[in-house]
Parts: sequence; C-alpha cells; structure tokens
Amino acid sequence: MMWPPSVTFSLSLLLLLGQAPSGRPQSSGTKKLRLVGPANRPEEGRLEVLHQGQWGTVCDDDFALQEATVACRQLGFESALTWAHSAKYGQGEGPIWLDNVHCLGTENTLDQCTSNGWGVSDCRHSEDVGVVCHPQRQRGYHSEKVSNALGPQGQRLEEVRLKPILASAKRHSPVTEGAVEVRYEGHWRQVCDQGWTMNNSRVVCGMLGFPSQVPVNHHYYRKVWNLKMKDPKSRLNSLTKKNSFWIHRVDCLGTEPHLAKCQIQVAPGRGKLRPACPGGMHAVVSCVPGPHFRPQKSKPRRKESHAEELKVRLRSGAQVGEGRVEVLVNRQWGTVCDHRWNLISASVVCRQLGFGSAREALFGAQLGQGLGPIHLSEVRCRGYERALSDCLALEGSQNGCQHTNDAAVRCNIPDMGFQNQVRLAGGRNHEEGVVEVQVEVNGVPRWGTVCSDHWGLMEAMVTCRQLGLGYANFAIKDTWYWQGTPEAKEVVMSGVRCLGTELALQQCQRHGPVHCSHGPGRFSAGVACMNTAPDLVMNAQLVQETAYLEDRPLSMLYCAHEENCLSKSADLMDWPYGHRRLLRFSSQIYNLGRADFRPKAGRHSWIWHQCHRHYHSIEVFTHYDLLTLNGSKVAEGHKASFCLEDTNCPTGVQRRYACANFGEQGVAVGCWDTYRHDIDCQWVDITDVRPGDYIFQVVVNPTNDVAESDFSNNMVRCRCKYDGQRVWLHNCHTGDSSRPNAELSLEQEQRLRNNLI
Repeated sequence: MMWPPSVTFSLSLLLLLGQAPSGRPQSSGTKKLRLVGPANRPEEGRLEVLHQGQWGTVCDDDFALQEATVACRQLGFESALTWAHSAKYGQGEGPIWLDNVHCLGTENTLDQCTSNGWGVSDCRHSEDVGVVCHPQRQRGYHSEKVSNALGPQGQRLEEVRLKPILASAKRHSPVTEGAVEVRYEGHWRQVCDQGWTMNNSRVVCGMLGFPSQVPVNHHYYRKVWNLKMKDPKSRLNSLTKKNSFWIHRVDCLGTEPHLAKCQIQVAPGRGKLRPACPGGMHAVVSCVPGPHFRPQKSKPRRKESHAEELKVRLRSGAQVGEGRVEVLVNRQWGTVCDHRWNLISASVVCRQLGFGSAREALFGAQLGQGLGPIHLSEVRCRGYERALSDCLALEGSQNGCQHTNDAAVRCNIPDMGFQNQVRLAGGRNHEEGVVEVQVEVNGVPRWGTVCSDHWGLMEAMVTCRQLGLGYANFAIKDTWYWQGTPEAKEVVMSGVRCLGTELALQQCQRHGPVHCSHGPGRFSAGVACMNTAPDLVMNAQLVQETAYLEDRPLSMLYCAHEENCLSKSADLMDWPYGHRRLLRFSSQIYNLGRADFRPKAGRHSWIWHQCHRHYHSIEVFTHYDLLTLNGSKVAEGHKASFCLEDTNCPTGVQRRYACANFGEQGVAVGCWDTYRHDIDCQWVDITDVRPGDYIFQVVVNPTNDVAESDFSNNMVRCRCKYDGQRVWLHNCHTGDSSRPNAELSLEQEQRLRNNLI
C-alpha cells in the first residue's frame, strides 16, 4: 500500500527492516555485512556494511586479502579467496562508510580494523570493493535469527499477542482470535485497524505459531467496540485517547517472519496533534492452528493430503517445530543445502508443516547431518509458496554441497500453556527431578506426582519436551533421594502411556481414577533431561547387498550358542554333530545424532565374555528377525549383548571408543560401528524355516533403553525370498523411508512391532 503524502515519518519512529537483497545472516559483530552480487553465488559480491540503520559500501583504497579475510569470516565463511576493485559487482548506493581499511587479519569483525572513520572518504561508488569468499562455511556460522534483525536498540517491536474479546475466544487454547497487541519499548500497545490488511494478519499469525489466517466478522467487532466507547467510565474509552496506547500504522507484504520487518509507524508524525487512530478501532485477527495444535475433536478446515504432508519433514530437533529439513524426491528422503537458506524459505517449510513462520534459519548442520542425497540447494522462496517444492532451487549436487551444509529451522509454535502444567522438583539442577503435574481434581487444579508404574523413556521424553528441556536422558522410577514440593506429595496421575509424539503428559493415555500399586513417596516418577541426543540408523543397502546362506557345523558354534544366538531347536541337537543354516549379513550402524551413543550401564556392570574375549556393555542392542508376511515370527537371531566401538569415522573425526583392553564403549557422533557378516551372531538361524516369502527385520536399540532423538529410523525391513537353497533380500529400507511398494498396512505394522521383546 502507498503511504499518504501528508504523513511525515520520523526516523526515530519508523522501523524499516528486511531491505537486504541477501538472506544471509550476519555474525555477532557490532556491524552487519552483506554481499550484493550474483543470485546463485552467495559467497561473492559487493561488500556493504550497515551503520546507523543504513547500508553503505567500502572503498577499495588499500583493501587487500587480509581485509577480505576478516570480512568473509564475519559473513560466516572460512576464508577469502580474493577481492575485486573498481566496482566489479556494480556501483552501490548511499554512503561510502569505510575507506583506507587496514586489518591485521586476526580481527573478528571489519569495524575492529583501522580506517579513516565512519563516512570519512574521498572515494566514489566507482571504487566500491567486492570480495570472493571460500564457499565452505565456518563451523560456528549457525543461523539467521529474527532477533538479529529487529532494528536499532531501543526501537524494537519485542512481542505480539492476541487479546481475546469474545467469551468463546477466551476459552480456546491456544488463543486464535482477538485484538492485536504489540510490545514496544516495554509497553503493550494496540494496533489501529486503519489500513490493516490480511497480509498483516498473516505475519501476526505466523509469529504466534499459526500457518494461516481467516477474515473476522468486522461488523460484529465494531458493534462491540461502539458499545464500549459509549460508556464514559470504560477504561478502553480513556486509553484510546492517548497516542501512547496505539501503534499508528502497519504495512506488511505478508512474507515477513516478524512484524518488525514490516513498515511500522508507531505514532503520527512529529508535530501532529490529532489522535493516532481517529475513528478507528483495534485491529482484530483470527488465525488457523495447524493439525498438531487443534482440539482433538475438531475437524480440519480443508481436506489435507497425506501425501503432501510427507514431502517435507524435520529431524533431530529437541523441541516441537525444529529440526533438520528433509524433503522427499523420487521416493527418497534427502536434505537441503544451506547456501542462500534464509528466514523466508525456512518460513515456507514451517507453514507447510502446520507451524507459524520461522524464528531461526540454521546453517552448517547445527541440528545434525543427514544421510543419503542432498536434494536441494540455493533455495529461493518468495514467501507465499504453499510448499518448499514450489520454490526455485538447484539440485544439491550442482554446487558441491556436503552434509556439513545441511539446513535446519526453528519454527514459531502456539503457546498451549503446557509448560506451566509440569515442573521438576528436588533435582541437583533444573534439568532433573521428581515430575510434578497439574491436573483438575473435581474441577479444581491440583499439583501432584506421577506414579512410576509403567514409567519409561517415552513418557520421560514427552515430559522433557513439555518442559522445553529437549530429550530425556533417563526415566527414573525410584526418586527417594529427591525431595519434591511438600504440597504436591499426592499421586494425581497413574498408568501413563505415551507414544512419544504428544506435546504434554496430559495428552497421554492414563488411568481414570488414580491407581498406584505403591502409593506416593520414594517411587514417584522422575526424569533427567538433556539438550542433545544420539540417533542410530542402519545402512539398509549394505544389509541387502551382503546377505547369503551358510551351513555352519555345530563344532564352530559353542560361543554363539552360549550367547543365545541360535534357535531353540539347537538345544536338542547331538553336539558337536550336525550343522545350522544361517542367514548371514553385514550391518553398519551410524550415529547421526548430536551426542555420542553410550551404554546405559556403567563399566562396573559390564559382563566379560570369555569366548569372544571382550566386555559386553549393553544387554539388548539389536534384534534380527524373520517374519511371515502377516508379522508372525518364524526365526530370530538377536544380539543379547554388545561390544560398542567406533569402527570407522569420517575424515577429521577421531575414533573415541574401542572395546579392546576394557576400553570405553560407544559410538561417537558421525562415526559408525560395523559388524561383518563373518563374525559370530551376525545372522538369523533359519534351520527350521520352510521355503517361502518373508520379511527380514533388523531393529537397533529395540527396547529404547538408550535415549535417541529419533526412534523411527531404528528399524530396517527387507522382503526376503527363500527357496530352500538360496536367499534373496530386496526392497530393504529404514522405517522412516518412503517406498510405498514395500510398506505394510497399519495392521501389519502393529503386528511387527508387537514382535519386539
């Protein structure tokens, strides 16, 4: 919209943000830099610096590689390749902020180098300098945050909220409809509705965690407003006469991730005596919550395609609405490169998934590296796309992206109030303690403890997520050493069973009347939370490629028999005469998470195995099963206990864990543990299996004893054909992959999961 010519803007009141053509974030330096150049080359361009709220250029006098290196590092790149003089990337506009810049090369930001001073220059824009940075990002170059782009200090639009007006809106959780209120310089102000558009509503809803907006009944709200204005004693009547009560005017494009990046006029122009909102009323917005945040009984407003939902997903995020971005292309999940990744593109992903706009676009695989292809790079969204697939992008393989460049997001989510309904008490720090929950007892909110009967890692995971503390490290059933809150000793929740996807314990299944076998006290449920977690995933392709049959003599299977790696019928054989038919294969288990995978048991409880000459650190680590097509188990070959170590690590990562000499056991971040087909117990005993078609299933960490950021990728399934002499595995895939021709019905899926011990 165009501003009326009569309106005069004061620079101290007008926030004009988001003008940069580049979506690249800046470092934590006192001044921001950007490169203005070719759209497909984010690492080169004309160097510009932001000073006093205005972008300007840098003169090429005395500029050399040392100065370019400092600038590139400030921009998040590892180093500079070269620089360019004489406005190679075009002449800039505005002031020439810096001239005769001299850097030692050790400075963190360009403004720490010496120069003539801000704005002191004898140059013209024909001398604007450009730089070419090395495309590799710094490890510390993490994200573009909304909070980094809110304008000069003291001129911030800090928060936004909806104040419900109708009685029905006040009962909703989350609040989806009401008058817009903006927190400016520490005070809440309402926004004048004159010139208010649906684009403005879209930005407000996005900030509040909602993907979309709908029109409101303006005439009805005007009637309510007029009634209040007729009452001379109403507080609203007196407040509206004060200019300090209003945000005068807002003008958004609808693509902004934050209201502060729109054009905002806080009050009428300086010297104007008229009210800030003459004849107007407060702007009212109605938002549409995403599927995760709707009341369970409500129906979606439009028919949603399940296939559409599966085209993008978030992985390895500690909280709801955050994670590494993965997209589905040609039935295969892959990642997105962080080149040109910004808040606008990240917001498209967030809204597609049913969240609001993005509050942070993350770079450099900060939320973990993916496996498989890098599908997209140089993603360029305008902000109104319904899906990431509608944005312009290059193939990830076209510009040398690695998984160290995997992009991630943190989305705005609605305030459901769940965080205020649970707390931890008695722990040594704020991340551990007895779980205390608030529930309604006879219509009255009451705090109490949770019965630890059936309390496990999934329930603990939901608790930590509800608290905003990430993942559960331990689910604790015996909390006698933690003193809870005295007034919350009574058990108010029992029989809790969570799937792990719930937003709060109150959403999990639980007993109606509370029934706890041991009552309150030392056996109340407790948790210990952590910010990062491992994530194990098996190489499905390697399983498929290495499978074969072997008839192995019993005389060579004593150790394996001792470890229960053979079928029950082996107990009845005439040892050492005879043989067992084994389906052998190799397994390679990656740790894609952000923390090392460590055994739950301490070293003092590891078990020495004399036959294999090493310590077993974990009781049940892997299950290998052969199932019928309807899910009935016909053969098994599980690893009853395990020696965990780093078999291989990528270049630049040091091996940390080795089983030899009672060494530390685990799988480090980025490394993998390989078990060759020719070692003991790396098989399924199929001696008693008849020829036919089967499902071959491998599950890592099957009892979820050790916390992971994602349990959905712990299972590998293959179709198996056995003719009595030969075996074929095909269509091997992890549980979170998408290969429709190999997927099973929901009923069959449940049968398979019921086979897990």
